[in-house]
Parts: sequence; C-alpha cells; structure tokens
Amino acid sequence: MIEFDSVRKEFPGGTVAVEDFSLVVPTGSITVLVGSSGCGKTTLLRMVNRMVDPLRGEVRIDGASIALRDPVELRRSIGYVMQSGGLLPHKTVAENIETVAKLRGMPKSERHARVEVLMTTVGLDAVLAHRYPAQLSGGQQQRVGVARALAINPNILLMDEPFGAVDPLVRADLQRELLELQKQLARTVMFVTHDIDEAFLLGDNVAILEEGGRIVQHGTPAQILAHPVNDFVAAFVGADRGKRALSVVEQDGQRIAVDGDGRPVGRLP
Repeated sequence: MIEFDSVRKEFPGGTVAVEDFSLVVPTGSITVLVGSSGCGKTTLLRMVNRMVDPLRGEVRIDGASIALRDPVELRRSIGYVMQSGGLLPHKTVAENIETVAKLRGMPKSERHARVEVLMTTVGLDAVLAHRYPAQLSGGQQQRVGVARALAINPNILLMDEPFGAVDPLVRADLQRELLELQKQLARTVMFVTHDIDEAFLLGDNVAILEEGGRIVQHGTPAQILAHPVNDFVAAFVGADRGKRALSVVEQDGQRIAVDGDGRPVGRLP
C-alpha cells in the first residue's frame, strides 16, 4: 500500500506543482492519476521513488516513511516505466532488461534466465534479445521498458504515460497486455495518463486531478461515471456527451452498441 499524506511540492521560483495531496493506493490494484498537463500527476508519481521529494507531508509504503530509505535502494526496488521507454541506446534488449537486476547483484545465470521469461511474458520474440533499441518499433521498446521494470520482481510498478507515444492499435495491445499481466502478478500499480478512456479501461480506482494536484473526484470508473461530482468532471469524463450514453440497435441480425449520436462503438456477442 502507498499512502500520500498531505504532500506539497513547490519548485524554485515559487511554482506549486502539488498543493496538498492525500491518497491511499491499495495493494494489488491499479490506481490511475488522470488530468491535464501540469496538474502534478507525474510529480506525485516520482515522489514514490524519491525522484522528487515533497516540501511538506509524507509518503509511506506499507506504513513506513520512504524519507527514511536510501533513494538509490528505494528506486532499485520499484519498477518504473516512462513514456519514452528510457532505454539505454548502446545496450541490447537483454542488457536493458537486466540493468537493475545487475545493479542489485543478481547472479549472471539468474539474470539471463529472468530475461528469457520476461521477454515471453511481455510478448517479445526471443530473437530480439540481441538487438538494440533503435532496431525496435515503438511498441517493442515499450515492452522492453515494462520487462525491465519487472526484472527485479517489484511489489510496486510506476507507469508514467507509458503508452502515449505509440499508435492507437499498438496502444490498445499494450493496454490489454498490462491488464493480463496484472491478473497474473497482482502488483500495486500507479499509472499516470491524460486520457480518461485509458484511465477507465485500466484503473481499479481513478483520481481525477486539476491544477496543483487537487483531487476533484476519486473512485471506481463506474462510480465516477454514475455520479460526477461537478460539471468539470462530467465534461472531463464525457458524461454530458453522446459518447457515454450508449444504446443497442439491431443491424443485419447483429446487436450493435451506438452512442448518443447514433455512431456505432462496438458489436455485442
């Protein structure tokens, strides 16, 4: 479990990224922070692995303050996936995946076996192990980033807009694969996105943020859709637009879901 207790972050020059943020991220679930650019969601994510330290307040993991932990040791115990992948261009896929495990002293034979397992887990062909990041597609690079984050079998996985730089079809594949991985691994995941559809697809719990890291509404996707707390949330999630008001029509013997404007959005079995 991750707990944010009244954290505040102010950068040089007086810019307040996070004003007063409190949230509990339950163990074994995916919690999504969603909001427009500049609302503080990435700053909050980086507080968990001490890439950013709060000016005030406290972040705790399983009840213990992370301020008492060595930042390097803490970062090596937490999986972290960035939007750009953050891969080392001069290292092969296998070398990238085993980076943190090597730093933590995992034996070479164990690292190599772990790389093979993880490449299969994230849907990477074994023949890619000796290629370099520049020889991979965007989707493959992101899969390598996820594999690297899982290499030390972390309890916590931080994901900062990890699928934002790939095309929509690849993004949909990666989202499905993350949900499948979570079914298998049940990690505590914090996921940052600006896309409310992605937030609702992936999140067990979703926190909608506005400027300064203020939580406008927090709950399950169903709770937020059913009862937006104000006009801002209703507009943000699309509750006041046709895309969220679905109905079913018959077409050539098939049941088709359509939105409030009559546009088809899917076929029902």
